[in-house]
Amino acid sequence: MRRADRLFQLIVLLGRRRSVTGEQLAERLGVSRRTVYRDIRDLSISGVPVHGEAGVGFRLRAGYQVPPLMFTPEEIQALVFGARLVQSCADEGLQAAADTAIAKVDAALPASLKVWIDDSGLVVPDFRVSVEVKRALRELRAAVSLRRVVTFQYTQGDGVVVAPRVRPLCLRYIGGTWTLGSWSATESAFRVFRVYRIQAIEITQERYGHESGRTVADFLAAAERLGAGG
Repeated sequence: MRRADRLFQLIVLLGRRRSVTGEQLAERLGVSRRTVYRDIRDLSISGVPVHGEAGVGFRLRAGYQVPPLMFTPEEIQALVFGARLVQSCADEGLQAAADTAIAKVDAALPASLKVWIDDSGLVVPDFRVSVEVKRALRELRAAVSLRRVVTFQYTQGDGVVVAPRVRPLCLRYIGGTWTLGSWSATESAFRVFRVYRIQAIEITQERYGHESGRTVADFLAAAERLGAGG
């Protein structure tokens, strides 16, 4: 990687919300920590406001605008592949957003790179998500974004219909199936539900906050114990 490209990539990495350590930057850029520290020093001298904190890492100071991006062919492949996955298995809102995102990328690319939009060489199958699941995904995605408790009718594997009331934490597409990861206050436990078994969703007015032990990160840490859901 040319040094100019490495410095730009360094700015992009530092521009993310969380702090990143010198070791993490070195691993991502494929250089030594000494090189990373030298590059950070040079960026600071040139006026890029890099903030460093011992034991925490580096980040850009709030308000700094990262320069306009230019993509490599491999980055374009990754973006197009991800967008086509969304178009194949998500709800209509995310499908439309994927279309718009690719259109914006295409508009920003020089002619020499546009070929990677139409001919990335990566093919995504049609997962044929049903209309009912897409509708449920749209409603559950809204509830996750709003941090609103939801209730719904759920048909368990034994055919019994239950009516859980949960905090919707995340939606995951695993093995061709959408699942809802959630926290049940009634059971004081995480629960996983298969979206195709969910009906009659109601987004309540009850909001939930960031509560230690009941976050998305906590759920993912416990996901292996939960299995694929009932």
